[in-house]
Amino acid sequence: MNKNAVAFWMALCWPLAFSAASSRAAEQPAEAPRNGSVSMLASGAFSAVNGQLDPYYRKALGLEVIASFGSALYSVPTSVPRRLERGEHADLVLTSKDTLEKLAAQGLIVPDSQVDIIKSALGVAVRSGSPIPEIATQAQTAAMLQRADSIAYSSSLSGTYYETEMLKKMGIEDQVLPKSRKISGEKVGAVVARGEAEIGIQQVSELLAVPGIVLVGKLPESIQRYTVFSAGISTGARNPRGARALLELLAASPEVGQVLARNGLEPIGPNR
Repeated sequence: MNKNAVAFWMALCWPLAFSAASSRAAEQPAEAPRNGSVSMLASGAFSAVNGQLDPYYRKALGLEVIASFGSALYSVPTSVPRRLERGEHADLVLTSKDTLEKLAAQGLIVPDSQVDIIKSALGVAVRSGSPIPEIATQAQTAAMLQRADSIAYSSSLSGTYYETEMLKKMGIEDQVLPKSRKISGEKVGAVVARGEAEIGIQQVSELLAVPGIVLVGKLPESIQRYTVFSAGISTGARNPRGARALLELLAASPEVGQVLARNGLEPIGPNR
C-alpha cells in the first residue's frame, strides 16, 4: 500500500472490520454530513432502482446522492472503470465485483473497502402484446432463440457472456449469433419495445425498467450467469464520510433491500 492510500485510510477512520460494521449498520448508521451530497459512479444495472432509493438516502442519511452510470467493461470508453481512470470524480463506486477489485489494485478504490451489494440475473423480454415463449428449460430457451427473427443483447457484461459463452454452450451459436444485435447507448428493452428486435436479453433489473415490454422470466439455471455488484470508496473521494454512510445503507438496510428485490436485484448482506 502506498503512503497516500495509507493516509487516506487513516483519515477515513474505517472500522477494523467493515463486515462487522455492515452487520451493525441498521442499528448504528454511520454519521454523515446533513444537507450534503455524495457522488456515486455505478453500473447500468443499478440505474433504474437508484431513483427509487432517493427518499431513503435523504431520510436515513440526509444526503443527496448524485449518480451517474456506465458499463462495467474496460473495453467501453464510457464505462465506470475508464471514467474513473480518466480522473472523473466519484465518492462511491458501484460496479461488478471483478471490475471493482481491479480498480482497487490500481489504487483507485480504498483497499479493503469493497462490499458485495447485489446479485443480478439475466432475463428475457418480449414486446408487450407478443406471445410469451416458454423458457423454463435450456431446451425451450434454445428453441425460442432459434425461432426468433431477431435478438437484442447488451454491450456490457451480460452481452459478452451471451456472445462468447452462452450460445456456444447451447450448441446454437452458428444459427443464432448472426441474427443477434449488440445494443450500445440504450437499454435492450427500448429496442424490443420499438419492435426492432423480437427478443431481448439483459439484466432483469434493466428490462423491468422499460415500458412497452414484458419480462418473460430469468434464464434457466443451466445457462444463467449471475453478476455480483460490489461498492467501494474512491481514493479520490471528496466526501468519504458520506460515501461510507451510503455504503453501509446499501449493504445492510432491510428497507433498501426490499426496494432492490422489487427491481429484480438480489440483495446480499447480513440483514437481508
